[in-house]
Amino acid sequence: MPTMNISLPDDLKEFIDQQVAENSFMTSSEYIRSLVRKEHAVAKLRAMILEGMSSGPTIPMDETYFESKRERLRQAVKKAG
Repeated sequence: MPTMNISLPDDLKEFIDQQVAENSFMTSSEYIRSLVRKEHAVAKLRAMILEGMSSGPTIPMDETYFESKRERLRQAVKKAG
């Protein structure tokens, strides 16, 4: 696994050490990796939301929508049976 060295002011180093101790992380690297993973997941979710928003007009997904889907499925089963 590649490594990355960072420089931190004393107060941030102390904060990280405190988080490691309080949250059952084994090392400060493990704590930092967890933060990066969370931020990465947030970035991916935001990208998916933006993709969805730009994918075209929306359709209300209410009870009427789902009932029409169920009816289409019932009709398809009738035809196949």
